[in-house]
Amino acid sequence: MSAILRGAAAAERVLARADELAALSRTSGGIDRRYLTPEHRAANALTAGWLADAGLVAWQDAAGNQCGRVPGAPVDAPVVLLGSHLDSVPNAGRYDGILGVLVALEVAERLRDDATTLPFALEIVGFADEEGTRFGATLLGSRAVAGTWDPAWAELRDENGVTLREAARGFGLDPDRVGEASRAGELVAYLEAHIEQGPRLERADRALGVVTRIAAAERRLLTLRGETRHGATPWDMRHDALLGFAEADLAIERIVRDAGAYATVGHVAVQPDAVNVIPGLAEFSLDLRDATEEGRDAAWELVHAELVGLADARGLRLDVASTHRADACIADPRLRNAIATGIAATGDAEPMELFSVAGHDAMAIAAAAPVAMLFVRCAGGISHAPEESVRADDVALAIDALEAAVRDLARGAASAS
Repeated sequence: MSAILRGAAAAERVLARADELAALSRTSGGIDRRYLTPEHRAANALTAGWLADAGLVAWQDAAGNQCGRVPGAPVDAPVVLLGSHLDSVPNAGRYDGILGVLVALEVAERLRDDATTLPFALEIVGFADEEGTRFGATLLGSRAVAGTWDPAWAELRDENGVTLREAARGFGLDPDRVGEASRAGELVAYLEAHIEQGPRLERADRALGVVTRIAAAERRLLTLRGETRHGATPWDMRHDALLGFAEADLAIERIVRDAGAYATVGHVAVQPDAVNVIPGLAEFSLDLRDATEEGRDAAWELVHAELVGLADARGLRLDVASTHRADACIADPRLRNAIATGIAATGDAEPMELFSVAGHDAMAIAAAAPVAMLFVRCAGGISHAPEESVRADDVALAIDALEAAVRDLARGAASAS
């Protein structure tokens, strides 16, 4: 089979498998596959079958990640890990995370017959919980592998009041043994393919890109507190928290756009939420991101000063709580060069470089090993929605590029030994 036909067949297999995984959802339409659920179990089982069919040794680790290893390397060999995640946000598409797992599987199968000649063991992983949809804390699967799991997470609760500890036991895992999933000290590299989740590759008419860094991010929960009163209250006596939020939301957009950063207000709730009652409380989220910690924090200082001023002007009180903070993750130069070499091998002599605004499992794994990422063009830059779409020819190129990147790492390791 020619290389072109082989690539096309592999890409069609990836897309067909993504369709199979898409059926494993607790809702119809958009995909909803959360940590430690029956859908999670089914996705792991399906993926394990594909791993076995490809000749890999498959297992589920102590955190619920689905893992596979190309046989042939010594047990104590350093490990190069490929993968992404199998979970989803609510009403998701079928490629965010999943594409990276399936591309990694194709690469592992291609390299299976060379396993004894590689200077490292090759493994793949489908992380169990990148999105944090069920319990609120993100990157749980990859943090377990990185050895940074916090035992306090066992007491996190989902929307139904079920603790992570209870869910883990129901899944067949021992929540007190999650530490056994750690691969810290064994991993020497982690490579992740992922849809871009943005329009930059498409606008440049490029199939693939090299990720330079993952953005610094911080999430906050903000509350504006005013005064609940009947709607008959005169305008000059009102302290309307919802109007304060409306003004705050527009200010956030203006300030963060001007700063060249990214912000999303994705949650808002008011109390008492009655048709003829002035809202005395408005709670809302703010997800703020920038390429650097300095840019992120500078944007927040501007936003915070503006929100304090508008709250004072309306007689409101502003409360702020940070719920998540992640500094920028810089791609390892050697691995980044390997990704660039891999893309160049597909015919793109000067691969496009871009930073990731979205967070990824690579951020967590960076605590245990060098990381790098490959972006794949997605239609319209749409992600976290059922309309996610990728091109089969781009998928074929992604498989070729990731394989070439791994081979480049192998050549570099062999020449250095």
